[in-house]
Amino acid sequence: MANNKKTTIHDIAQKLNVTASTVSRALNENPRISENTRKAVLKAAKELNYEPNQIASALRSGRTQLIGMLVPNINRAFFSSIIRGVEEVANSLDYRVIVSQSSEIFENEESAVKAFLNVRVDGIIASIGKNTENFDHYKQVLDRGLPLVLFDRTTADLQTSQVVIDDYQGGYLATSHLIAQGCTRIAHFTMERKIDIYKERYRGYTNALLDHNIKPDENLLFSGNLQLEDGREHTLALLQKNQEFDAIFSASDYAAMGAMQVLKEKGLKIPDDVALVGFLNEPFTSFTDPPLTSVNQFPIEMGHTAANLFFDALHAGKKKVVPKKTVLQPELIVRASSLKEKH
Repeated sequence: MANNKKTTIHDIAQKLNVTASTVSRALNENPRISENTRKAVLKAAKELNYEPNQIASALRSGRTQLIGMLVPNINRAFFSSIIRGVEEVANSLDYRVIVSQSSEIFENEESAVKAFLNVRVDGIIASIGKNTENFDHYKQVLDRGLPLVLFDRTTADLQTSQVVIDDYQGGYLATSHLIAQGCTRIAHFTMERKIDIYKERYRGYTNALLDHNIKPDENLLFSGNLQLEDGREHTLALLQKNQEFDAIFSASDYAAMGAMQVLKEKGLKIPDDVALVGFLNEPFTSFTDPPLTSVNQFPIEMGHTAANLFFDALHAGKKKVVPKKTVLQPELIVRASSLKEKH
């Protein structure tokens, strides 16, 4: 039968004929321990497959070297890329990231934050769920003096560091591009929530219209959850109400995909009859027929920035840190769904 007993510092001490306290000091790089002793302890620890007790180490240092990371959906390429960006920075500093997803359910988000606090993470990096309007669970993080960094979906109700894309500029670029293609009746799919990003995309859309002397029409504005089915329903509503429209700017690639499906089913040509632009630049946008024009949010860079903001706050300790908002610039990736041959 295999011996599953874990090696302890006492086993190392016995092997080297030294005290357990000497081993402990050597492993923690105490300056009182000679270099020869430290090397001997490290060699023996490796030979005996010694694994340090992370809980005991955390109790001594006051840190677990764990970051709690909360995303709405882990299976979205956008959020998984941000996780990758955070992990690249965290792992280089010997930190590990624990990831949880809310699935856009407030209770899940609330319980995930509580679980992170219970396992004593050193702080939290999070993106707010679409249905979240109460932020008391995040205020608990700040009340404990822990770093809290919000990314992508943020709120002005929390005074903490944030990293976002310039959603206003993204909305403005997308709408201006459609106008440059000759479109004047541009529908917009958005979301009515307390999440700032959709307000800013809508503001960019509206101002682009006004700057080109096009009066915004509330009949072309549709609010929902920006999922594929919402895109289908909004597009069907446009067609059933006989609303004149020659383009759709969706604040999400998924709703844009729903629109593309319906337009094709109804025999409308994209982009000749209706031009389409989405937002996120999800990987699938390159493979749709036609490929979907979309706003790139640079998720890996967003993850790097969120992690750096986290460690800035962590290293500041109890010093008062002024919350910092980092705004990344978007890029419109133009593809065939919006390029009209004649305009």
